[in-house]
Amino acid sequence: MGKTDFEKVAMRVSVNTIIGNFVLSIFKLIAGFVAHSGAMISDAVHSASDVFSTIVVMVGIKIASKESDKEHPYGHERMECVAAIVLATVLAVTGLGIGVSAVKVIMAGSYENITVPGMLALIAAIVSIVIKEAMFWYTRGAAKKIDSSALMADAWHHRSDALSSIGALIGIIGARMGYPVLDTIASLIICVFIEKAAYDIFKDAVGKMVDKACDEETEKSIREHALAVEGVMGIDLLQTRVFGNKIYVDLEIQADGNKPLKETHAIAERVHDMIEHEFPKVKHIMVHVNPADEV
Repeated sequence: MGKTDFEKVAMRVSVNTIIGNFVLSIFKLIAGFVAHSGAMISDAVHSASDVFSTIVVMVGIKIASKESDKEHPYGHERMECVAAIVLATVLAVTGLGIGVSAVKVIMAGSYENITVPGMLALIAAIVSIVIKEAMFWYTRGAAKKIDSSALMADAWHHRSDALSSIGALIGIIGARMGYPVLDTIASLIICVFIEKAAYDIFKDAVGKMVDKACDEETEKSIREHALAVEGVMGIDLLQTRVFGNKIYVDLEIQADGNKPLKETHAIAERVHDMIEHEFPKVKHIMVHVNPADEV
């Protein structure tokens, strides 16, 4: 998939989810205030943060899609990771704010003063669960299609919102059954879900920022494909590093040291072209040839 298609898919999905989250957050906020549900208001804040987060993702993907230039000869793919880190930070701060508010209410101990949530809050929670889960699968499918870490992070942000809505639903039901503090406890549970999602997004993004090697299965496949090329007598070194959603490869192969330079160079070229063709995520591969009889 070309960079233009990559950007088009990401932007289309992002715009659709921004519209959905904006409408949903307004609905949940109104339902939370009208039905006197702290859990639903917390959930509305979570959905509102999704709008900002998706905008961050769009900016990151836009920059990551730019062609290489003089100042960035290796491209801009890591800007996607930066966007994911910003998203994780926003998510963590949002969750912390919700958690602190819930703890204050619980520590106060005056549960009899907590208003029991109305039916509208219950309906809003169910609607939110259905819509946010649909957004998760929609965004996740697009993220896998274009191999976007930022878009995948946004997908899990939707899933965390769906889970938080489940927590809100349980809290609202419990409060309506005579345990009003459960609505506040649900807000605290929502905080935990949000922080877990933020940690996972942050960990994945940082892993792609620090030249982490790609998975063992991919490296094994690259090695096998290289050894299958005519003229390759062995492999001395194979190193990979993840750069955004791309892979860079350094490969040292063995070839007959008695062959002319042109022939060994041709072997290296065949390995280079084959790897880039068979592994679309490989953006660049450097192939070095060692004489087999001197290794």
